[in-house]
Amino acid sequence: MRLYFTCLMFIALSVFRLCGQVDTERPESPVLDRISVDSGTGNVEIFWLPSSSPDVSGYIIYLYQNNSGYELDTIYSPYARSYLRTGSGSGYFSESFVVAAIDTAGNVSPLSNKLSTIYTAAQIDTCNKRLTVSWNSYSSMPKEVQSYSLYTSIDGSSFSEIQQTTPEKTSLVVYDFKVDANYCFVIKANLAGGVYSGSNKTCLITKMQKPPEWINADYATIVPAKEIMLSFTIDPASEIRTFSLERKTGYDGDFMQIHSFTNIIGKILYSDADADINKVNFYRLKALNNCNNPISISNIASNIVLTAKKNNEDILLSWNQYHDWRGINDSYKVYIKTGKELEERLSIQNGDSAIVLKYASLMYEVSQYEICFMIRAVEASNPLVENGESRSSVICIPVTEKITVPTIFTPDYNSVNDLFKPILSFTPLSYKLIITDLKRKTLFETTDFNEAWDGTNNGEPQAEGIYLWFINAKVPSGKDIVRTGAVTIKHNR
Repeated sequence: MRLYFTCLMFIALSVFRLCGQVDTERPESPVLDRISVDSGTGNVEIFWLPSSSPDVSGYIIYLYQNNSGYELDTIYSPYARSYLRTGSGSGYFSESFVVAAIDTAGNVSPLSNKLSTIYTAAQIDTCNKRLTVSWNSYSSMPKEVQSYSLYTSIDGSSFSEIQQTTPEKTSLVVYDFKVDANYCFVIKANLAGGVYSGSNKTCLITKMQKPPEWINADYATIVPAKEIMLSFTIDPASEIRTFSLERKTGYDGDFMQIHSFTNIIGKILYSDADADINKVNFYRLKALNNCNNPISISNIASNIVLTAKKNNEDILLSWNQYHDWRGINDSYKVYIKTGKELEERLSIQNGDSAIVLKYASLMYEVSQYEICFMIRAVEASNPLVENGESRSSVICIPVTEKITVPTIFTPDYNSVNDLFKPILSFTPLSYKLIITDLKRKTLFETTDFNEAWDGTNNGEPQAEGIYLWFINAKVPSGKDIVRTGAVTIKHNR
């Protein structure tokens, strides 16, 4: 009987121990597969792969901060694979999440791997006219990041991809953008398997000084003060007020600033007194933003350098082509001064930059001690402003003060060598010609250098023989030339 009760107590104790045993085994961790921000709502979509343990009753979602998980919610379904996190701060910073599995006994698995949302920020650099979009990198575990795509929306338009970059990059720069527009950006990490993780939406207004759409270099021209006068016209819609004028002398070398302008609207006139007008100088105007960085630039203007060389009876004029109208270089006008004023004489087609003149065609006009020349370049079809023009400096060569006197003439009225007249290479300031016979009797006298002697005296033809002439002429340089000599009359039979 004693043995029976002992066995009964042993069996009861064993049953009690078996029925009262507590389940403490933790399930396996799930794998946090992907998280993505809904750029429209700011909510975070969280996706995971299930725990491999057979006893799973649900999943716990944690916000992960400072190496600790803070429970957000529990989903009591073993089939749950995603969670929508509302009220997220993903629009202000990157948030990290982990998940854990829970079994029927309430055991919680170790925390899963961590994934963080992509937080995107954009800023405008008005100094360099660029937008920089930056973001934190997305984890390549468990899905590899293959690239990042930048999407943009302008003034509420649909988002479209504008750039793509490698997984190592965490910023992109946008240079081509409109001013005073609302730009929004979203980054998408393109993951293996054809899925992505999207970022928050970040927006900004592209407020900055409106640069000039254009700056026209109207002209660079030589003025009588032997300076180069410059004119620039600036897009009147521009909000830029600071400009830098640059010059380069010659065809080599670099542009250097020669003057700066502030509070400028519409037009700049500047006289460069330091330039060497005997050299080709190139000019351009830059618009500077608030950081003193160039943001717009004009076309280039250059002065015209004219040279004149006399080679026997030829005068060679040559000049550099004007550079660089926005319109077309219509022609070059050649101005000549033989008296008091420069007068336009020739029009040279664009492309030519040299011309040869015959001194003989000008010498009878010369009433000063030099002949002067000037070139004027003329623009046509400027699409922005009035057509410009550029003048070279005035170049002069001394007059050839030469008197050539024939030694014989045949006044027999056959229209061949019938007249005696000294040939002057200039127009004299004063002039006197006297013809006498060998006895010093005056036969002809004139103060008109264009008047010739026909070999008569008071209408009577003179006999063959030698006659004396006397010339007193004041040349354009102011000197008096006195010449005497003899001429022979010969009658053809």
